[in-house]
Parts: sequence; structure tokens; C-alpha cells
Amino acid sequence: MSSESQLLIPLHVSYIKALGDNKDDLAYHMTTHLRMNAIYWGLTALCIMGHKEALDRQETIDFVMSCWDEDAGAFGAHPDHDAHILSTLSAIQILVTHDALDMIDVPRVAKYILSLQQPSGVFAGDSFGETDTRFIYCAVNALSLLGHLSDLDVEKTVSYIRRCKNFDGGFGARIGAESHAAQVFVCVAALAILDKLDEVDQQTLSWWLAERQLPNGGLNGRPEKLEDVCYSFWVLSSLSILNKISWIDSEKLTSFILSAQESENGGIADRPGDMPDVFHTHFGVAGLSLLGYPGLADLDPVYCMPADLIVSKGLRKSWKALERRTE
Repeated sequence: MSSESQLLIPLHVSYIKALGDNKDDLAYHMTTHLRMNAIYWGLTALCIMGHKEALDRQETIDFVMSCWDEDAGAFGAHPDHDAHILSTLSAIQILVTHDALDMIDVPRVAKYILSLQQPSGVFAGDSFGETDTRFIYCAVNALSLLGHLSDLDVEKTVSYIRRCKNFDGGFGARIGAESHAAQVFVCVAALAILDKLDEVDQQTLSWWLAERQLPNGGLNGRPEKLEDVCYSFWVLSSLSILNKISWIDSEKLTSFILSAQESENGGIADRPGDMPDVFHTHFGVAGLSLLGYPGLADLDPVYCMPADLIVSKGLRKSWKALERRTE
């Protein structure tokens, strides 16, 4: 079978394993601000492909702990980087995946996250004050995984998300910003965790999300933009949570994702012919899991983590992916 008709799991596993090998490469040092996120992306993709063991557990945990910011009580993206809510969520997700959450001072991390909530209800990413609906999702997801969701001012949080809702049913990065599929995901998933999906205009939003599919099968993030593999997750996750994933042409999207694979060295790119990266590899595999691609483990679209892990923690919310195919 060609690279456009099957998922090249052994190649993708090798690609992810090799990502940190060449520390003399300029790209390695230019992406330090994404290192914690990249480990989460790689580890989760490996779990979904059935190769969690490909990244050494203790080495992974040691790296996560080396990024601890003692002054803040949270995690940076790389050793000696300041703490940020994005890298803190990724660190928590990695530690939960490896059953190592006891390595951290959970109440202190929860306190750091809660300290970032602003009077409007939005969360800042760090002490420098940038705000974005992404950071609301990071806070809600992380507090849920830490068992501290009850400490959150839910009404204040939901009130801000509500004010980010647009006429098309979608959500933006902040109040008044245009709808974007990634921002739709973070708002819908946060509302799902908070049991507040009644805030969503589900029919209108599902229509808007389904309209993101282009003739070549790929999905874009907003009208008049190019298709991109990462939206295979951002769009499908929201549709799964809204129980409308069948509104997408799954065969055409599957073909599009598979066509963006690098057939010699592994990895998945944003679209066919481009260079692969771990971000698109993760979200491509995540999308295929939600599409019921054979041989993959189930992914929880709310937490973007292995579904059985979320079930084991008693955190599963209502969602529906396509049935797993056997061939």
C-alpha cells in the first residue's frame, strides 16, 4: 500500500523518538519555547499509535521536573524558562500519562493556575499578562486533572467564554475576535469539562465547523483559508463533543491526512509536500483516531489524551467519535 493509503506507524514512531537526538541542530535550540509541548505531543501520539514505551519514562519525567520554576510554582517550557500555563498543562498531561503526578506539589500548582485568572474571567498565560481563551482551556483542563476544579470560579469563567461567542456560533481568542476552529475547540472543551455545554449554539456551530471541509478533504480553521492537518483535531474534537462528527466526510479527510505523511523518514506535515513536524504529527494521528482509523487507540477529544486514561480518572465527558474500523 502507498503512503497515501495507510498510516506509517513504524516510521512515525521512529520520527518522534529521533526528535531530540541532534542537540547541535539550530532548529533544536530555536524551538526550546515549545519543548514541553512537543514532548506532550510526541508522547500522546505514541500512546494513540500503541507505542508509549518508545520514549523512556524516567528520562521524560526527569526532563519535566527539570523545567520546574520554583519561584512561580509551575513549569516552564525548558529548563531556566519562566513558568507559563501552556507548558504547565503539558507537564501535567505528561505526568498524568506516566502516573507520576505525585512528583509535584499539586496544591501549589493549582494555586499558580488560579492566580492567573483576571477580573473579567479570562486567564493570563503567565505573569506578563497576555490573555486568550486558550489559557482558559489550559486552566480548566489542568485543574480538572489535578483534582482542583472545585476551586475555580466557574460562573466568572463561563461568563467570559459566553462573551466570546459570535453570531456564527463560533468563538474567538477574546471578546469581539473572529471565530476560529482552534478557539472553538478550547471554548467548547472547557465548557464540556465544566458541564456547561448548554452555552453553545450547537446546531449553528456544528454547521460552521462542517463548513470547514474543503473539496480536497482537508479542513481549514476559518473561511477562505487553506486546509491544514492540525484542524483535523480542532474541528473533529468539537464535533465529537457536540455528537456531530458524522457531518464531516470522513473518507476524504482520512485520505488528506495520510497524504501529508513523509514516507521516507516519518512525520506528518500541515499539508502534502511540506516538512513534517511533531505538532502536525500529533494532531494528524489524533484526527485519525477520532475518525475510527483501524489499529489506533481511542483519544479523548475533550482532554486530548488517551481515552482509557481519562476514564480511569473518572473524568470522561459525553462525546462520540466514529466507530473504530477493523480493516
